Amino acid sequence: MFTAQGPTLTELAVQALSSTRRGYDLLAPAFDRTPFRTPDAVLDPVRETLRTLGPFRAGLDVCCGTGAGVDVLRQVCTERVTGVDFSAGMLGVAARTAPPGPGPRVDWVQADARALPFDGVFDLAVSFGAFGHFLPKERPLLFAQVRAALRPGGRFAFPVLAPPGPDSWLYWALLGFDATMRVRNAVWRPRFVMYYRTFPLSGVLTDLHRAGFSVESTPLTALGRRPDGAPRARLLIARREERPAPAATR
Repeated sequence: MFTAQGPTLTELAVQALSSTRRGYDLLAPAFDRTPFRTPDAVLDPVRETLRTLGPFRAGLDVCCGTGAGVDVLRQVCTERVTGVDFSAGMLGVAARTAPPGPGPRVDWVQADARALPFDGVFDLAVSFGAFGHFLPKERPLLFAQVRAALRPGGRFAFPVLAPPGPDSWLYWALLGFDATMRVRNAVWRPRFVMYYRTFPLSGVLTDLHRAGFSVESTPLTALGRRPDGAPRARLLIARREERPAPAATR
């Protein structure tokens, strides 16, 4: 799973015993050489789908990490792209490794996604692989913050993978990981919030609607289909509605 240039087990242990923010600061230099980076196999079909909806003027990558999603936005936005993350270490790597060349202006902003410093300035927001860092009770605030950052009619897009069934080894691996993290966070401070099974589609759709979005989805057919014929992944596209959104409590 890890390359020779990736983090060692000792480094991963130190990171896992740190806070979420500090853990990613430590992991940042080796992050792109771990399986935690969203793979191009997911990024590419998302980019192609967004191209059919755009172009967009300004795009925001929420919890941008080292910038994989920003690269997607640079290809579908014409004027401005912003990556926001709470980890200074991840942003530093993103800024240093951003590909040169023409395209929209790229900015990097350090901020918590639960308190985004933007007000109605983006046409498109994306996020990749970050939702496990938010507890279910935090989703309404997160979605409300993204909605506030979008212009009326702006879109919030992110891929969702079909959950593995109990006949899959991955199902039990993710279940075991989440159980381990719950024990870790019960007995150790600071907490490191990362769970794989706290983002069910039904709850996500409910929270998006309550935050003031209408939601569509499109299959990411390049990622294949399950044995029952259902797509392995979909792109959720939430559109900011004109009606006022209910206030989210912190």
